Amino acid sequence: MSSPSAGKRRIDTDIIKLIESKLEVTFLSGLNEFCVKFNGPKGTPYEGGIWNVRVHLPEQYPFKSPSIGFMNKIYHPNVDESSGTVCLDVINQAWTALYDLSNIFESFLPQLLAYPNPTDPLNSDAAALYLHKPDDYKKKVQEYVQKYAAKHVFKDQDSNDDSSDSESSMTDNTEDELRDMDL
Repeated sequence: MSSPSAGKRRIDTDIIKLIESKLEVTFLSGLNEFCVKFNGPKGTPYEGGIWNVRVHLPEQYPFKSPSIGFMNKIYHPNVDESSGTVCLDVINQAWTALYDLSNIFESFLPQLLAYPNPTDPLNSDAAALYLHKPDDYKKKVQEYVQKYAAKHVFKDQDSNDDSSDSESSMTDNTEDELRDMDL
């Protein structure tokens, strides 16, 4: 009788916890690659925006950090505009197995959007604007939100995605159903 590895059980537990926290999770290719619908934090220029954040879990997860990236464009000093790659120390260098996936979406990303680090930029234009013309920075962020992350943009994307059977959303499944699926 073989039991799932500790790493596999941890992935299952973390994904169930994400879904239970009412985040919309869409699996792309197995349990190691999925998207999470992430809302911009209240009180920031990102408020009202909705982003798909792609998560890739390495085989060594939770001892090795997940890779995350924004799939729709976001204007931020610590996010590469073309690839969506995120520069965040707590994920890239300071990650420990004590963290889980919900930490990323409930703490780390909201903190990053609320308090950018312009001294370690992936988008130097955004960093310069943030430092030297904060009002222009906020306007540009809000323009990006309207153009790439507003609800109407997502409705258009969702109606296009409905024809695709390659993705499956797990938001309607209960924890028991997920366990029964032998994740």
